[in-house]
Amino acid sequence: MHSPLYSVKLSSIFKTVKHNDKKKYQDPHYQQELAKYGNPIPSRELILSVIRENNAPMNREEILTALSIRNEEKMEAMRRRLRAMENDGQLVFTKRKRYALPEKLDLVKGLVIGHQEGYGFLQVEGKKEDLFIPNHQMQRVMHGDFVLAQPTNLDHRGRREVRIVRVLESRKKQIVGRFFLENGFGYVVPDDNRIGRDILVPNEHRNGARMGQVVVVELQQRSAAFNQPIGVITEILGDSMAKGMEVEIALRNHDIPHQFPSAVEKYVKKFTEEVPEDAKKGRVDLRDLPLVTIDGEDARDFDDAVYCEKQSKGWKLWVAIADVSYYVRLHSALDNEAHNRGNSVYFPNRVVPMLPEILSNGLCSLNPQVDRLCMVCEMHISAKGKLTSYRFYEAVMNSHARLTYTKVAKILEGDRELRERYYALVPHLEELYHLYQALLSGRHQRGAIDFETIESKFIFNAMGRIERIEPVIRNDAHKIIEECMILANIAAANFMENIMNRPCIVFTLRQVKKNSHHSAPFLASLV
Repeated sequence: MHSPLYSVKLSSIFKTVKHNDKKKYQDPHYQQELAKYGNPIPSRELILSVIRENNAPMNREEILTALSIRNEEKMEAMRRRLRAMENDGQLVFTKRKRYALPEKLDLVKGLVIGHQEGYGFLQVEGKKEDLFIPNHQMQRVMHGDFVLAQPTNLDHRGRREVRIVRVLESRKKQIVGRFFLENGFGYVVPDDNRIGRDILVPNEHRNGARMGQVVVVELQQRSAAFNQPIGVITEILGDSMAKGMEVEIALRNHDIPHQFPSAVEKYVKKFTEEVPEDAKKGRVDLRDLPLVTIDGEDARDFDDAVYCEKQSKGWKLWVAIADVSYYVRLHSALDNEAHNRGNSVYFPNRVVPMLPEILSNGLCSLNPQVDRLCMVCEMHISAKGKLTSYRFYEAVMNSHARLTYTKVAKILEGDRELRERYYALVPHLEELYHLYQALLSGRHQRGAIDFETIESKFIFNAMGRIERIEPVIRNDAHKIIEECMILANIAAANFMENIMNRPCIVFTLRQVKKNSHHSAPFLASLV
């Protein structure tokens, strides 16, 4: 079906066209509109094109006339579309009740960055310098709002000021702060001083909050020119000096998801503490291979394990990474939530996991002496530290020990007690160290950059307050794991580069050698 030609009457609208002339527009997005609506109306792009060619703002009737829209149903749909375009900042509804293009009015869209002194700045994409929002204009918006604004004069310091035209998107609907009572009036002072305005809380919306408590207030009425915003208290976090309060405030101030939706809780109920036997089928069995995890003393979950053995022309290295693909199914509630979170968030004494604890600290953590699913990168390295071959496959493993950087470093330094305790693993750890030395030598020959940085560790007292800060000393065990991970990433990058350079993945599957048959499931997962 071809796009319809909208007859555009220009007799009373387009100033540059002679009387009674008509112009027909072909809607470039007609097919998309038809797919969404049974009785489609002109697309946003066509509406913008009509107003742009008119070279002047137009009222609704003029737009409808220009597009020959007379049907009442379409007229109502156009009214809603114009309003939506206004809300999205594509159009500006002027005081003369006409729709104008923002660029014709020299309007800009940007993010409001508040300042504790009451003024603010507008971050505009594509502009190097922010625009200045004076105090009286900041009364109309809040820190974090996405707005449409009009640049105006330069202030006395030479900064370009803006006038707020419309709030396009309110970013801050819930605000953390302390609740206060004064002369019978309740209000919340935001913890984020960039917000700059207290939120009034009517008596019926206090919900039991007491003087000085840290609360979460939800905005019910936003700030106007001379009115304070009004809100309702939705959550009482407790005393401002309570243990862990800083983390609770940070979670909410930065909109970090810290509670799993009910759909996710329901999804993970089917999992037990042990890996299902069905999940192990078709995987390479590495449970007898003495893979170990090496992490910090305070690590809560273990993502990777390593094992190395000496061979005639170098070493063979296994790097195993916890495989979550069996548990996190594509487009499931759990997958969607993990995508929303993006990563785990680490605080000095608390972790907000990307996955529920039964997975993050359980089934998807390579805990010692239990079966776990993993993805393995098996590599051969020459005596000069060069990666000569590799393969990837899915496996099931059983970590032989949960080691720490400190323990491994002491074992390599000859600590008698630790070497006796882990006597079965000592030869493998020593081979890891020899491999590390070869890899390091190879890196130096290639001129690779090595960044030596000092990390800090916070030591807390019983009340959760910082007692002291200590430097984290990196030893050879840290560097061993770093080199193993770098090598596995190089192998993965080479693997993907080879795949992408071939006509199709199916062709690659047909070329898999017999002694590399374990790569097939991994390749198939990329289709």
